[in-house]
Amino acid sequence: MSRLPGRPRSTALEIAVTSVAGARAARTGGATRVELCSALEVGGVTPSQGLVEAVLDEVGGSEAADGWQGVHVLVRPRPGGFSYSRAERDLLRREVDMILEAGADGIVIGALTPHGEPDVELIRQLAEEAAAYEATVTFHRAVDLSADPVAAVRALAGVVDRVLTSGGAPTAAAGASTIAAMVAVDGPDVLAGGGVGVDSIAMLAALGVEGVHLSAKRRVITASLIALGDADDGGHWETDPAVVAAAAAALGLPG
Repeated sequence: MSRLPGRPRSTALEIAVTSVAGARAARTGGATRVELCSALEVGGVTPSQGLVEAVLDEVGGSEAADGWQGVHVLVRPRPGGFSYSRAERDLLRREVDMILEAGADGIVIGALTPHGEPDVELIRQLAEEAAAYEATVTFHRAVDLSADPVAAVRALAGVVDRVLTSGGAPTAAAGASTIAAMVAVDGPDVLAGGGVGVDSIAMLAALGVEGVHLSAKRRVITASLIALGDADDGGHWETDPAVVAAAAAALGLPG
């Protein structure tokens, strides 16, 4: 449940990663947990089964004595909005099944009704499935496209463990006042994320959020003779260990 500002607690550091190397860098650098996804450039989609299994083999397991909370996997069947057709809802369930069977420590899900409210019926079904595997549930930044992010947090009370949000703004820093209002709701824990830089981490932590989420990524360009798509520049994103370490230090976490 959300905690009011000023209550003593440690603030978690969640790093969004897209590879085994990224997950390893996040844990080594002091992260509390990782959110595994693919295609960060479009906000993330469900990673492949092979990638899920490889990352779980490398850094999975949330029973470590150092407080490591393991691998939380994004389940998002496509980019572009969060109101899903019947076929897409079925795909969400299939992907959740695959990820839980693989042993994920948590799932990261989200869906909205056509009216812009959390699709509580669908999310509750998926959360109940996660509970059977003792996996936690995060409602992702679909909340930032909802009609009323604060009301959305209230609607998700007792359904999910935490909500990832930028406060309905382009960045979490810009949405700080709304995030503070979300923290004050008697609902899920609030995880601040969206355009987070190391310089804004202390301010966000002071709002009383459960954790801070960032990608800590850098663009790596490799040689490419031809473009394989409109967005292909011959490069890819990698987790930057130095940014992870700086973020951990900003939260007072051991690196």
